[in-house]
Amino acid sequence: MRRRWHTVRRCPVGRGAGGDDRRVRRVGARPRYRARACGYCPTADGSSAGPRCSRDRGGGTRCRAVRDRPHAAGRQQSVAGSGRRPRCRPRPTFGGTSGGSAGPAPAAGTPVAARRGWVHRHDRAVARHRRAVAAHGVAVAGAHVPRLGVLWCPHWPVVVAGAVAGEPVAVVHANRVIAHSLAAAEAGITIGQRRREAQACCPSVRIEQHDPMRDARVFEQVVRAVGVRVPRLEVTEPGLLTFVARGPARYFGGEAAMAEMLVQTAADALGGTSLSGTSLGVGVADGRFAAVVAARRSSRAGRPLVIEAGQPTTAEFLSRLSVRWLSVVAGVPADVVHLLQRLGMQHLGAFAALPEADVLARFGHVGAFAHRLAGGGDDRLPGTIDPPAGMQVQQVFDEPVHHSDALVFVGRQLAEQLVGALAADGRVCTRLLVTAETEHGEQSERLWYRSSGLSAAAMVERVRWQLDAWAQHEALTAGVMMLRLDPIEVCGDDGVQLGLWGGRTQADEWAVRAVARLVAVAGEQQVLVPAAQGGRQPHDAYTWVPAVTADLLEPAERLAMPAGPWPGRLPSPSPALVHDPAAPLSVVDAAGQVVRVTARGGVSAPPVAVAVGGTVERVQSWAGPWPVEERWWDATRTRRIARFQLLTVSGRLLLAVVERGTWALAAEYA
Repeated sequence: MRRRWHTVRRCPVGRGAGGDDRRVRRVGARPRYRARACGYCPTADGSSAGPRCSRDRGGGTRCRAVRDRPHAAGRQQSVAGSGRRPRCRPRPTFGGTSGGSAGPAPAAGTPVAARRGWVHRHDRAVARHRRAVAAHGVAVAGAHVPRLGVLWCPHWPVVVAGAVAGEPVAVVHANRVIAHSLAAAEAGITIGQRRREAQACCPSVRIEQHDPMRDARVFEQVVRAVGVRVPRLEVTEPGLLTFVARGPARYFGGEAAMAEMLVQTAADALGGTSLSGTSLGVGVADGRFAAVVAARRSSRAGRPLVIEAGQPTTAEFLSRLSVRWLSVVAGVPADVVHLLQRLGMQHLGAFAALPEADVLARFGHVGAFAHRLAGGGDDRLPGTIDPPAGMQVQQVFDEPVHHSDALVFVGRQLAEQLVGALAADGRVCTRLLVTAETEHGEQSERLWYRSSGLSAAAMVERVRWQLDAWAQHEALTAGVMMLRLDPIEVCGDDGVQLGLWGGRTQADEWAVRAVARLVAVAGEQQVLVPAAQGGRQPHDAYTWVPAVTADLLEPAERLAMPAGPWPGRLPSPSPALVHDPAAPLSVVDAAGQVVRVTARGGVSAPPVAVAVGGTVERVQSWAGPWPVEERWWDATRTRRIARFQLLTVSGRLLLAVVERGTWALAAEYA
C-alpha cells in the first residue's frame, strides 16, 4: 500500500515561537487539504489576532485558546502522532461554548483524551469564523455588538437635485417632503409635510420630485471611491454607507484617522458638488444604531465622531439623546415613541433605565427591541440568523447580455424565486449580496441592507441601481455572463409596516384583497383605479384603468405624471377636485357685465363676482388669463381657451375656463 504524506499545522507552541509544521506519515489515509489559519481567533481584549494566530513568527499575539494552556507543548506530540485533526474550540465539558471561546483550562489530572479539545481544529474554524464575520462583522467569540462605521451624506436627494447653499429646496415623494435643504428648514419646512404646506411656509421653495435611480447613480461614485480604501461596503440607502470598522481602523492607524481619511475620500469623490451648506458625517460606534446616530451628529459638528468601544460607553453616549432617534434611525413606530414621550421619558437614558421585563410586558417585542437599542445593546432585529445553506440564486447566460433591461428582467425572476423560497420558511432577507460578472471577468459586487426586509420589488430596484451605476462609471469590455443574488442575513417575516409615507401597510393589504374580491364578483372592467397619462387640461391628466392592470401597492408610481413637455399645462400643485364635464360658471365685472378675453390675451374688466350653482360670491383676488391654443394646424379640431384662478371671500380657490365667451368651472383647489 502506498504511503502518503501530509502536513498538519501546529499552534504556535512547542518547538520555538514559530510553531513549525510537522510531517506525519500515515498509511492508507485520505489526502487532505493543508490546514489554514483562521485569521479571526479572538485575543483577550476581544480583538482579532489576524492570520498570525497559528503561524506566529515571533512577537505576535497568539490565539487565546493556546496561550492560556500551560500544558500545550506536551500535548502536540500526542495529537500529531494519533492522526487526529486538532480542534479549534473546547469541548463544552470544560466550560467552552460553541462560539469558540477557550474557557477555563482543564485540571492537570485531566485525561489525555479529554484535553485534546484544547488543540485547534483550523479546517472547521475557518469557514465558521469567516461566515460570522461576513454576516455580522465580528468573530464568533468577539463582542456581541459589531464595531461599525457609517458614512452619511446629509440630505442626499437635495444634493443630487443641485441645491446650492442658501437655496430653499424640498424633495417630495407621494406628495410628502422626504428631504429639504437647510434654507428650507429655516423657513419652516419639515420632513413629512405636504407639498402645499411646504409651499405655504416658503413660497420661493423649489420642489423636486424624488428620483431613486438618480440618487443611486450619483452616489455610486462615492461608493467606488470609499470601496478602494474599505472593503465589503454595505449600501443601506443612497447617501448612507455602513462597513465593519475593525480591519480598516487597524490598517489606517486608528479609528479617528480612518474617519478623517473617509471624509476626505468622499469629499474628493464628490468634487465640486455642493452639499447645500452641510458637511459629510462619519461615525464609529458599537452597533448600527449608535453608529448612524454618531454619523448624523458628526455632520452637525463638522468633524468625525468616534464612540469608545464597550456597552457602558455606548449607553452613556445615547442616554442624553432624545427618544425620537428611535423612530428617525431605527424605524421604531412613531406611536411607540410618542407614547414614551407622553409617559415622561424624553431621553434614551430614562427609557433604558426601565426593567427589560416590564418593557416587554407593556410594549411587546417592538418595545423590547427599542429598549435594547437605548441601552447600547445588540441592534439586530430579533430572530436575525444566517440563511440556510444553498439559498443563493443565480443565472448563467449562454451568450453575453449587453442590455440592462434584460438583466433587470432576469433579476426580477431571481428575486421572486429567492423571496418565495424564504417565505416558505417564514423568513425575509435583510442583507443581500448582488454580484454581476462579465465575460472578461469584470465584476460588480454590492451588499444591500434593509432592516424591515427586502421584498422582490426592492431587490429588483437595487439590482437596477447597481447595474446602471456600474455601466455608467466603468467602461465594460464585454457583456454580462452571470447574475447572482445571495442572502447574507435573514430574519422572521413578522409583517413589519413601512414607515415611509406611501409605503405598504396592513390597511393596503386589506384593500388589495378587497379589490380582488370585487373583481371576482363584478368583473375586471368594472373595478377601476386612477392612473396618470399626461395632458394640458385637468381632466386629461389622469384616466381610469382596470385595477388588475395596476400596481395597487405603489400608488405613487401609478399617479406620477409621465415625462413630457406638455406646454401650457397647469403648474403644481394640481387641483384637488376636477369637474368632468365642467360646471357652468358666470364671472362679471363691477358693472355686472360678463368678463371677456380679447384676442391678444387681455381682459375687458377685472372680475368682481362669480356665480356658481346659483350662489354669488365676491372675488377677493384673481390671476390670469393664461391662453392655451391646441391643434392650431387643424381647422376642424383647433381649440383656444383662457384659464383664470379666482379666490373668493369665502376661501374657495377656483380654476375657471373661458372658451368662445362662455365660462365654466374646470376644477377646484383644496
